[in-house]
Formats: sequence, C-alpha cells, structure tokens
Amino acid sequence: MTGHITTSALELGLGEVMHRRSRPASHGFVYPVFCLRIAVRRLQQIKSHSLFGLNRWRPLAFYSRDHGDGSGDLLGWLQQQVAKAGLTLPAGEIWLQAFPRVLGYVFNPVSFWYLHASDGSLRMIMAEVNNTFGEHHQYLLTADEDQPIDANTRLVCRKAFHVSPFCEVTGYYVFRYLGAGQSHAMAVDYFEDKLPEQPLIATEIRVQTQPASRRNLLGAWAKMPLLTLGVVWRIHWQALRLWLKHIPYHKKPAPPGASLSFNQRKPGHEK
Repeated sequence: MTGHITTSALELGLGEVMHRRSRPASHGFVYPVFCLRIAVRRLQQIKSHSLFGLNRWRPLAFYSRDHGDGSGDLLGWLQQQVAKAGLTLPAGEIWLQAFPRVLGYVFNPVSFWYLHASDGSLRMIMAEVNNTFGEHHQYLLTADEDQPIDANTRLVCRKAFHVSPFCEVTGYYVFRYLGAGQSHAMAVDYFEDKLPEQPLIATEIRVQTQPASRRNLLGAWAKMPLLTLGVVWRIHWQALRLWLKHIPYHKKPAPPGASLSFNQRKPGHEK
C-alpha cells in the first residue's frame, strides 16, 4: 500500500461514523462527522489563523496536550509507546486523525495514528481510546513480520479497556484499514470469546480528506457547529436507547494496569 502523500501538514476529513450491534437486540446508527488529520513530524508547519488555532484558542483548534501523555510532545510520547512493544518508530510520515476542539471543547472516543515507512507504506496503527470516565488506553497494531498494512490485513488485539457499560471487557477487536488516497476508512469489529463467529459490534469510521482551508473548515463547522458536544450527547443518548432495549448492563471495572496493548493473532482470524 502506498501511503497518503500531501504537501500540507493539516487536512480536513469529512465523513461519517457507522455503528451496528447484532445482539441480544439489534441496534445501529450513522452520524456525520468531520475531523483533522495532522502530520505529526511537520506539526511546526501548521499555522494558526482567525478560524483555526494550533495550541491556542480559536473556534476550531488542535492542542497537542489533548493526546498522548498530556505533555504536548507527541513524537516523543509516540516513540516511547512503540519502544514498549520492542519496536522502532517508522521513519516516514505519521498522521494523527482526531476531532478538533470546537469552541474550546473536545472529546475523542478514539483517535488513530497512522505510521508510515520512508517508502510511504503503512507499517503501524495506534488506536488511542478514551472513555467518558476520563480514562485512556492505546492499542498498537502491526502486521506479521513487519509487513505493510493494507485492506487485507486483519489486526487482532485483545480488548483490555472499558468503553461501554453494555459490553464486558472480554473478547477481542479486529481492526482493518480500508483507505486509499484521499479516502481513510477504519473498520473495527468487536468479537466475544463465547461467540467468535459473528461480531457483537461492527464500527466503521470513513472520511474523505480535503485541504484544511478557511473556506472548507468554515463549511464543515457550519454543518456541525457543536460537533464534539454532540459526540458526548450521542454517546449518552445511544446508551439510553440500549437500556430501553434491556441490553445487559455491566459495572465499570478497574482500569488495566498497563496503558498500552499490543496486537496479537487469534487462530482462525488472521486472514
């Protein structure tokens, strides 16, 4: 797979989030979203203006401290995370896909870091997950034998982190990156150990990128003026809908001892 090539260190992504639950009652939704894609190695090239701010307040903004360990040193933190897995940070472009702050507020249920080799091939993905209890976890994903990640690569990782009270912290995720060019799509299927043949939940985040010009940013914001507040409101609204459908409720467990999980293969789900 050839990595996404662009001259700009900041892109705007327009798309949607799809979520579908299969049991014990069917449940699903699709919401429009917009996000930013940040070239982490070229962060200093991004300029603030009247609508967008880098590490400063604007109607739309990106703050480095909203990710990683909160220090603002994104590249240093990422190097530490990769080293924990006994790996070396790829030498190519690193893209962080995340929601911006909108009117000062942000909540990212999941942000994706795409790590490319110098030849442009995608070599690692990190899913940075947050829950509504202020807890954080990362899943670092690589293909077998350091092979490039493409649409046929299934990245399997045990579930280690509480996200929803309507799911237990058991089973595993299967991640698939389905993007190419200006299209970026991440599919995440959640399987239970007790029924591994069919995913309990299928999620897909799809965006098409375009230049993050003032005009494009303004257009996205005009369509979704309270994007990030809406994310949190929708989480609670969907939780109410699940409760009304009598989906079993599970108390929040203690957070995992480690903040990083590495992917692993599960027999029967590698290909």
